[in-house]
Amino acid sequence: MMGINAAVEVRNLDFTYEEGPQILHRVSFSLPQGSLTAVIGLSGCGKSTLCHCLCGLIPQALGGELSGEILLQGHDISGRPLAQLAQTIGLVMQNPDLQLVTTTVEDELAFAPENLCLSPAEIARRIERVLAWLNFEHLRLASPHDLSGGQKRLLAIGAVLTLEPQILVLDEPMSHLDQQGQKLVKDALLALLKEGCTIIMVEHDWQIATFADNWLVMIDGRVSYFGPPADILQDKDFLLQHNLL
Repeated sequence: MMGINAAVEVRNLDFTYEEGPQILHRVSFSLPQGSLTAVIGLSGCGKSTLCHCLCGLIPQALGGELSGEILLQGHDISGRPLAQLAQTIGLVMQNPDLQLVTTTVEDELAFAPENLCLSPAEIARRIERVLAWLNFEHLRLASPHDLSGGQKRLLAIGAVLTLEPQILVLDEPMSHLDQQGQKLVKDALLALLKEGCTIIMVEHDWQIATFADNWLVMIDGRVSYFGPPADILQDKDFLLQHNLL
């Protein structure tokens, strides 16, 4: 059943890459505004493909055959330009080094709004807001590549937040981080939730994602479970059957 005030609604989504196998099969779910959903599953189950669909990269940039509906804040995304979608839903990639493209933290935060041709005053406002949110004022002129792993992840998130999206998609944001780095990212996500942001977090290691409001478990491109993690963690047979233990 779809939510009346859902931030994200997906209805009967199928996707097949060009000259490839079908990746997503009749995927449907509804995410409440201001919630954190962890997309859980083994490698190759369709997690990243689903995220690319939600952000419009599929089919606009990556091609393939897509059917079904994706609604963000109640609006169908089909036909909407990627630059417009990026102001509603932001994607943070798994490897921040592939996303960070400038020589200073400040320039990194300015990059996206400059590409939207926003006014200098508005760009400055957004930079200051995100610097304060990240507690990065002292790192304004630092090179992104000199930051710690956790700080790089935060900067990659901050660079997306300068577009002020209401929905944030993160592809394994805590992978390859030590406990301190994972805590930095987790605390940042919880702070965003308090501000009303809706977060979708792809995660291969479900133990990192137990703080999520809901889990969306994918098996071979299908939704196998959607609901609170506490419920599924009590079902040991399900976890063993799907290699989640």
